[in-house]
Order: sequence, then structure tokens, then C-alpha cells
Amino acid sequence: MPKVKVQTLINRRSVDELAIFSGRPAFLNELYVGRPNIPERKKLLRRINAMLDRKWLTNRGPFVLELEAKIADMVGVKHCIATCNGTLALIIAVRAMQLSGEVIIPSFTFIATAHALQWEGIKPVFCDVEPRSHNIDVYRLVDLITSRTTGVIGVHLWGRPCDIDQLTSITKRHGLRLLFDAAHAFGCSYKGHMIGAFGDAEIFSFHATKCFNTFEGGAIVTNDDKLAEKLRLMKNFGFRGFDNVISLGLNAKMSEVAAVMGLTNLEGIVDFITINHKHYRQYSKELSNVLGIRLIAFDEEEKNNYHYIVIEIDENVTKVNRDDFVKILHAENVIARRYFYPGCHNMEPYRSLYPGAGMTLPETEKLANRVLCLPTGTAVKPGDINKICQIIRFIATNGEEIKRKLIGKDDKNKKTQPVM
Repeated sequence: MPKVKVQTLINRRSVDELAIFSGRPAFLNELYVGRPNIPERKKLLRRINAMLDRKWLTNRGPFVLELEAKIADMVGVKHCIATCNGTLALIIAVRAMQLSGEVIIPSFTFIATAHALQWEGIKPVFCDVEPRSHNIDVYRLVDLITSRTTGVIGVHLWGRPCDIDQLTSITKRHGLRLLFDAAHAFGCSYKGHMIGAFGDAEIFSFHATKCFNTFEGGAIVTNDDKLAEKLRLMKNFGFRGFDNVISLGLNAKMSEVAAVMGLTNLEGIVDFITINHKHYRQYSKELSNVLGIRLIAFDEEEKNNYHYIVIEIDENVTKVNRDDFVKILHAENVIARRYFYPGCHNMEPYRSLYPGAGMTLPETEKLANRVLCLPTGTAVKPGDINKICQIIRFIATNGEEIKRKLIGKDDKNKKTQPVM
């Protein structure tokens, strides 16, 4: 095996030494947000070999059933319905719950939350978010309820639960269904109870970028027996037994190999979360005194997966905006990400269908231009975090000079571009 070269962070004596100008990148290899957690390979391959020997690759195989049972037990619910991804989990849950007309959701979320509704011919009504939590603002939500509203989807952004008690109270008072998009929140808790057992149902994503992954997958968890029965039919073409289709359905089944990955990752999830927690605390310590940078905090009294390291950048203080931070960090091979820019309401088809939505989403608009996610997980080491924080501190401290040089660089690039 060839030795991997390690490059230490060059002490930045001047702005010119940033990689975006003329310096060497701080990292030889790119550091990504959401690099997959990989379980112990021997255990994974043992299960894969057992699957191949059994020649049972899909259709509710024993590994899928085992994974469903273990997730249901971990979350504390009666039913877990494993699916091939989180988006189809959302779509079939929306249909099984008979949502129609209008459903209220935050715009500051992954586009799948909105798409699942629009795909089913339901209008997503975008609600603003609370600026500190980044979750749906329950006080603004009430004003959006109309005679056409049939439900609410709350999103546990970054794994931090939204105001479940208030959402439960509001939806019960107005006779609405309540679904939670818990794509970020596997392994997290709310007031001592595991996320997954709230509302009519909750949706998990087990995409490769998540703390717990099944290569690609998802699940719906619920305590509603009738809803669970509907969901199991819908994810398998409406089949009940052989040659007996009793309802409309599609193919949303999880494969056996995905369940194998899930079972093996489930055995390592405590280690994954422990590493995430250590990384979160290191980021918190090293960025605590950087003016203009706010790290999104987790409630240490609750269970968290600590899978998202999220900062807000205050351009008024740093003088460098979030998008410039992205450019500078990317040049250093720190592939930071803008989540969830520019907000669902500014993406198609919603931008064309509801062109004035942004006027009622001031906090969402602000956050979409301030939020930045930083690398964490098992692929990141403490020394990497130290270097990332040094770069962020250097940018924030030298913001005015960096901004001038960036403007000068852009002007120079424009002048050198050929005229078409």
C-alpha cells in the first residue's frame, strides 16, 4: 500500500496565501459533507454471503424483516415499514394518510418534502421557520390553515426536533393529519422519547449521506395498525399474498442487501454517534470565539446523532458572505455545502407555481443565505477539524481584505473573458 501524504496547514501570514488566490490548499484530498459511514467489513460480507447462499435478494426477505423489527424496537413503535428510499416513504405515507388539497410544510427543507406532495397532486403551503431552531414556526403555521388544509408535515431539521407538542395540539384542534419528516433524526429524542413515535407516522431516510445508512433506503414508523397495513400493501404493488392485488401500489421495497448494510451499520451506530459528538464538541470549542460565526447547538440533555455541523455566517460582521466562504473553503479542498439553498419555494416547479411565496418567508430567505454545513463523520479526523476551524477563523478575521481581493479577482476574470 502506498503511503498517504499528509499536508499540515500552512500558517497564513497573508490573505494571498489562501488557496483561492495563490496559496497551496490546506488539504491534499477533498473533505466532504456526508461521506458515508462504513461498518465492519467482515460482518457485512458474512451477511452478504448468507444472503447469496439463501438466494433471497428482495421481497420481504429475512434481513429486511430483522431490520424492521430492530428499528421498531429501538424507536419504540409497533410498526416499521422499510422502503427503498426516504422519498418513496414520504410519497406512500402521504397517499396512505389520504392527504389532499393543501398540506403545510417548511420551505427550509430538502426538496423531497415538497415533491412528495406535488407528486400526489397536493399543494405544499410553505411556512416560515423559527430563526433559532430552523424548524417550522408553529405560530405562523396557524395562520396558513384553510378549509383546504388536510395535514402538516413537520421536519426535524439537523436532527433537532421541531415543536412536537404544539404541532400535535394544533393539528388535533383543527382535525388535521400530522406526519413528520425525520430524515435527519434517526437516533434522536424529544423530551426523553425517541423520534419516530410521534404524529400519525414519521419518515426516516437511510441514504448513504446519513449517520445511519442502508446504502440507500428509508422507513416509515407508526403505531397505527390500519395505516401500517395500507403502507405494506402500497410499497409492494398492492399485493396480499400470491396473485392477489387488492389495492393500488408501487414498488418501494427495500432490498435484502440494503437491509444487510443496515443491520451491520446498526451494530456500529453508537460508535458513529460517539465520533460525531466528539467532532461537534471540537467544532463548538474552536469556533466559540469567532465573531460572525454561530454554530447550531444540540441539546445535550436529549439523544442526538450530531450528524450535521451547521454554522450561520453573519456577513455584517465577517464582511465575507456565505457564498464567498464556500468558494474559499472549496479552494482549500473543504467541500462545505449550502443547505437548503435557495429554499424549496425558489426551486421549480414551486418558483413558477407560487411566485410570491418568498414575501411570507423572511426567516427562510435569510437562513438560505447564511447557513453552511461542514465536514464531519468517520471520514474526518480531529486534526482536520482543527485546520478547518483555523481557515474559518482566518477568513472571518481578514474579511474586509479578502472581500476586496475577491472583487478584484472577479473584475479581472470578467476583463479576460472573450467577447462572443
